Amino acid sequence: MKRWEHFEHQADIGVRGIGRTVDEAFQQAALSMTAVILDPASVQPVESIEISCEADDLETLLVDWLNAVIYEMAVRRMLFSRFEVRIDQNKLNAKVWGEKMDAQRHHPTVEVKAATYHSLAVRQGTKGEWIAECVVDV
Repeated sequence: MKRWEHFEHQADIGVRGIGRTVDEAFQQAALSMTAVILDPASVQPVESIEISCEADDLETLLVDWLNAVIYEMAVRRMLFSRFEVRIDQNKLNAKVWGEKMDAQRHHPTVEVKAATYHSLAVRQGTKGEWIAECVVDV
């Protein structure tokens, strides 16, 4: 059931994560965001870091989570391809795996600048799956 998708939005790109749990949906949303930049399969999960954030609701937590991943990519000059997320009471703790960016090997196509509140939603679908989505600024 877990998967990710993109959806069209004018000049920006929508990212969507789908999973059996809200944790899986957040993981898949981050993977969807990575796929905006490059093929996630080209990133080896050789180094891990931990990310934590907290918000008043799941929607804000999704934006904070994706922006935390963007921040870590920029500061560490890394790309990530594996995400493990645990959410409890609107507090997120995650471990992410990736490697230092190598432009010649990774071939990034665009830079994701930020996750936005546009088209933001975290909800359960009609089949019980969790969906986490928003538009990212590229």
